[in-house]
Order: sequence, then C-alpha cells, then structure tokens
Amino acid sequence: MATRDKWGSKIGFILAASGSAVGLGNIWRFPYTAGKNGGALFLLFYLISILMIGLPVLIAETSLGRFSGKNPVGAFKSIRPKGQWKLVGYFGVITGVMILSFYSMIAGWTLGYFYKAITGKFKTMTSANAEQIFTNFAGNTAMQIFLLACFLGLTIFVVSRGVSAGIEKYARVLMPGLFILLLLLLFRSLSLEGASKGLEFYLKPDFSKLTPGIIIDAMGQAFFSLSLGMGAMITYGSYLKNDENLVSATAWVAFFDTFIAILAGFIIFPAIFSQGMSPDQGPALVFNILPVIFANMPGGIVFGSLFFLLLCIAALTSTVSLLEVATAYGIDEKKWSRKKAALIVGALSLLFGIPSVLSYADIPFFQKLPLVNMSFFGLMDLLWSNLALSIGALFLAIFVGYVWKTSNALKEIAKGTGKFKFAKFWSISVKFLGPLLIIAVLASYFFK
Repeated sequence: MATRDKWGSKIGFILAASGSAVGLGNIWRFPYTAGKNGGALFLLFYLISILMIGLPVLIAETSLGRFSGKNPVGAFKSIRPKGQWKLVGYFGVITGVMILSFYSMIAGWTLGYFYKAITGKFKTMTSANAEQIFTNFAGNTAMQIFLLACFLGLTIFVVSRGVSAGIEKYARVLMPGLFILLLLLLFRSLSLEGASKGLEFYLKPDFSKLTPGIIIDAMGQAFFSLSLGMGAMITYGSYLKNDENLVSATAWVAFFDTFIAILAGFIIFPAIFSQGMSPDQGPALVFNILPVIFANMPGGIVFGSLFFLLLCIAALTSTVSLLEVATAYGIDEKKWSRKKAALIVGALSLLFGIPSVLSYADIPFFQKLPLVNMSFFGLMDLLWSNLALSIGALFLAIFVGYVWKTSNALKEIAKGTGKFKFAKFWSISVKFLGPLLIIAVLASYFFK
C-alpha cells in the first residue's frame, strides 16, 4: 500500500488551508455583503460568528480528517463503516465539484478583468457604461469558456503535482504574494482623499439599524468563508502529521481567513467613499463599480491591475482546494493516480461549468430556468454555495458531536496539542451551539 502524502510542515498546512478558505468570498463577497448590511454592524457580528461557530467546526472537521487519514467518504466510513454516514462524505465530494464548476467561471472573470486592467481598458470605463461593458464581456460565450478552461487547467496543474510538491509549494508563494498585494492596496486606498468616510462606515456601528437579517448574513458569511461543510478541511487535515498542534494550526487558518476579509473592507470602502459612491451595490460592486473608481483615481491602472491580480490569486488558492477534495476521493477510493484523478474531476467541472457560462449568453432557457425563475448559475450558487455547505457542516457537527463523540475527537486534538484549554466550550459549540446556528442560517433561506 502506498504511503499517503503529507504536508512538509505546519506552515505548509496553514498556508494551503488558509488558501482554501481565502478566496473570492473574502475579497468579492465579503465587501458587498458588508456594504448592504451597514458595514460596521456586519463586521462585528461576523467576528462573533467566526469565534462561536466557524473555528469550532473547523477544528472538528480537521480533527476528523487527521484521525481517519482519508478523504471525506473514507473518513465517515472509517468510523461508521456499515451506516449511511458515508453519504455525507459523498455529498461533500459532489458539492466540491459543483462549486468548482461555477466558481471557476467567476475566477475566469477575474482573469479577464486583470487583462483589461493591465492593458488600460479601465480608462474608458464610466459609471454609465461599466455595466454594459461587463454584460458584453460575460456574454461572450467563447471567451468565457476559454477563461473557464484556462483557470481549471491551471488548477489541475497545481493539484496533479501532489500535496507537498504541488499544493504546499505553490501556497508558499501565492499566499505571501496575496498578503503583500493586500498591504500595497491598503496603503493606497487609505491615502485617498475622503477615505475617512469609508473608515467610519466600516468601523463605527449604528446599533439603531440592527436587524435579524444582518446577524444571519454575518453568520452565513463567516461560515461560507471558511469553506466548511464540503470536506476540504477533512481532506487537508488527513495530510496533517500527528505531532502537529491541530488547534494552533486551525486557529491560524481562521485568523488568516478573517484577516484577509477585514483587509478587503479596508481597501474597498475607503476607495468607494473617496469617489462619492454608495457601498450597497451588491454583487456588481467589484466588476461594475471598482473599475470606474480605478479610472478616476491617480495610479488607477496600477491599483486596478494589482486588485484583479489579487482576485486571481485568491480564486486559484480556493479552486485548488475544491479540486483536491474529489481528487483525494479518486486516489483513495478508486485507486486512480493523482494526475488521472485531477484530470477527470477537472474535465467534469468544465462540463458542468459550461451551463453557468451560458447563463450570461443570450439564451432564455439558461437565463431563467422553468419553475425556479432564476438563471442556471443563480440556481447552482443557491444550491451548492449556500444550502449544500450548510447542510454538510450541520451533519458534520452532529457526526463529530454524537456519533464519533467529542470525547474521541478531543483525544485526537490532544495529539501534538496537549491540554486544550477551551475543550468544554468547543464541545458545547459542536454539539449544541453550532448546529442551532447553522439551522438558523438554513431557515433564513426559506423564511426571508
């Protein structure tokens, strides 16, 4: 039997797992979600949610992965081989592939806009034509399929090289590079005239505007930004050595994920307010609003190029983890070679990604599916990014809390960690608090 690949070091795991968590959700989704939810109020409850639900479930998922040394399917089978819990593992693998299919389309957008930025195309963008420019760009089906294939090809290349020689090696370059770019953009944004208004919006909460919806959205963002519920952290945890401090490693992952999301807010809100624009633009914020801001600010070409390069890097670190979940399943359960597994899963993702691309073409069926009254891409995003991840994490918490049991999980956590000071709170969070909050997030999608 071949020896299972391992991370070369603790820092390798932290950077790779942080790369899995950090992505477009932090730099694209977090700012526009915060923008429509009052800025500072959203940030406050986002941070509370990370501590109350995100980190405890992250520790649970990673400990299950290291204990089993398996992919999501193998992890559940190793503890309950005769039950149906393995279906949760299969659900996680499928979720990863489905998210990869349309996430790579959005990643392709960042690649296309990076090209627009470095070639000076932002100079011609105004608030009047930016939306039409994006519509024409996204509606160019041939170009979008090309960009989708390019991003998936790059992802396959990294994953096919293995854990230590591929994922860890490139994470060691990509993640520090991402931090450096963030800091450069941060200094530039804070130096803009009128940036103080953006800082006030982002840091001074107005509790008179607090609503249950803000709290629910903050919990949802915290949950989704950590990539919980699809088996990514089970898979990454399975490559973690027994003598590594699991609590410390996962805490650093949560910290980096949260840190980058917060930094994104410090970059975007000062830039928006410096141009007298509104922060509640929704998902169009990055592609419809920011290019206009770049066109009207000193050094806009450099600033815009760096920003979309940052999005490309963030997207790649996430697509790598999405592909790795199903690749690990192919290696462990199907006995495929790593390259074969990565190619097969990548090809399936390309196939499933094309209908999402067609959602932006002039094809009525894909723009508005019968019965659901939404685009194919919109349906995929709802089903897999929102509902599937929540359901997966709910069952994971129940499994660790009541089937594997927190007492056994704590024994695994103690390896390399020693005494876990917050063991009691962690157990309460995994068994009670986490599931209740996840159910609240799920319910919010049905009772809005």
